[in-house]
Amino acid sequence: MTGRSAAAKTAVGPMVVAAVEHLEPAHRRLVDDDLAVSFLPGPLRALVALSRNEAVRRALVAGSERQGPGLWTSIACRKRLIDERLSDPLTEVDAVVVLGAGLDTRGCRIARHSDLPVFEVDLPVNVARKAAVLQRALGGIPASVHLVPVDVEHDDLMTALRSAGYDSAARTFFIAEGLLQYLQPQTVTALLSQLSGAPGSRLVFTYIRQDFLDGSDTYGAEAVYRRFRGRQPVWRSGLVPEDLGEWLAELGWRLDEQAGPSYFRDLYIRPTGRALTASPIEWTALAHR
Repeated sequence: MTGRSAAAKTAVGPMVVAAVEHLEPAHRRLVDDDLAVSFLPGPLRALVALSRNEAVRRALVAGSERQGPGLWTSIACRKRLIDERLSDPLTEVDAVVVLGAGLDTRGCRIARHSDLPVFEVDLPVNVARKAAVLQRALGGIPASVHLVPVDVEHDDLMTALRSAGYDSAARTFFIAEGLLQYLQPQTVTALLSQLSGAPGSRLVFTYIRQDFLDGSDTYGAEAVYRRFRGRQPVWRSGLVPEDLGEWLAELGWRLDEQAGPSYFRDLYIRPTGRALTASPIEWTALAHR
């Protein structure tokens, strides 16, 4: 299985996390996404319905913890962080570009209260699936949401975006959530360096630590390492937190902040009172032009 074909199949898992988290009482939620369940395929909508029972929710989280300690929490927290930064009153942008959008609901949630254009980029197979999901769940694609089929490892991203109506001079909020690890390192570098946008554009992305990727520290997540870095590696790119600022500067971006497990623990997990930890293998970074 290639990285691209694997990435095409990873759109569902994070949305299950978001949908189940939405069933938690408001004060215990890690992320709030009321559309997530409606974007899932039928069998998983049924699973989420069963998760209205607290014991079922606990079992789902526990099962996830056995496979990848802290990944459930990290996925939920990264979604919340991106939502918060995007909705921050100080974030003044003219467009949003979501790279590797999958079944993400962010564009549709924005469309409820704004005509801010959102361009959702993904592999053609995922874009076709997303279009069908939007037709089923919402009766169609919101006018402000533009689905852009692109294979970023082989196609010209900016040309495809402009063809979809994107203004490359617009102040843009670029999002690459759960994407970069599936790309070749040279593709990651080329992708982030070509993202244009006026001064004031923002970039938020998640990444896997390089030391996990090369196996020098698996952080107690040996099953995850075997799954994604085994005989046929699915995760192909990693980054070093300590080197990120210098690396981004070479690509034309300035690092603002990074969020790892302690960040999520202090800001999101502790207030819920839940006995959860975030994974140390995935981090979220925010930068600006």
